[in-house]
Amino acid sequence: MRIIKNALKEDIGRGDITTDPIVDKQQQALGIIFPKQDGILCGVTIAQMVFAVLDERIDFQCKMPDGASFSPGMTIATLIGPAALCLKGERTALNFLQHLSGIATLTRNFVDATEGRLKILDTRKTSPGLRVMEKYAVRTGGGHNHRFGLYDMVLIKDNHIEIAGSITDAVRAARKKRKRAFVEVEVKTFEELDEALSVKANRIMLDNMTPDQLSKAVEIVRASERDTEIEASGGIDLFNIAAYKDCGVDFISVGAITHSAPAIDIAMKLKPLGQCEP
Repeated sequence: MRIIKNALKEDIGRGDITTDPIVDKQQQALGIIFPKQDGILCGVTIAQMVFAVLDERIDFQCKMPDGASFSPGMTIATLIGPAALCLKGERTALNFLQHLSGIATLTRNFVDATEGRLKILDTRKTSPGLRVMEKYAVRTGGGHNHRFGLYDMVLIKDNHIEIAGSITDAVRAARKKRKRAFVEVEVKTFEELDEALSVKANRIMLDNMTPDQLSKAVEIVRASERDTEIEASGGIDLFNIAAYKDCGVDFISVGAITHSAPAIDIAMKLKPLGQCEP
């Protein structure tokens, strides 16, 4: 709710100097929210909350749930209430809808491209302050969340290894403080892979490897007879994912599904309902 209130405050500021002098406060309107392109819906209940913050009496009706596929000509939601408040909430509600539906849509495209052979993960490459919403959009699109923040999973990456001196030293230091923590280690070479296996990493992230290198790395991990999860990351997109989906990894993490998802074009049309009695 705080995110929504801040977004409205950012947009309305000291007041809507266009709407206030033009639209009578008693004027009621019907609003229709609709898509102008194909996509996967996400954020309709957030849009509903935007208008509820402005006035709980606004009658917002969701016509389809989050996760539903939509196309032009369909109706996402309708609302009836004071025209001035509908106008003041329009852009904020649509911004959330367009952005989150864009993430859900791109995520679904990645999920479909893998044909169910592995799980698509998001990353922490999210908009500051919007992570909870963006990771919800990933789930809505059929993806899965990686760690939410720095506090809920040990992920040892190249800079940690550089500072610690080695993968072994980094893992030992982490487990000394967090004995039962789930530990993931990022590796870029087969030498690093062997070291990560030797310290019994729970998950190994194979970073920026070619499909052939990934397949070989998976063979090494599976032959180790350890119950180690395998994640691929780096440079994987919709154009090349077909070459990666059969490498045998459990996960592919894709930062682009949150940091580069294009917004879906969604609009709202208002129609006056006639003057209400004061």
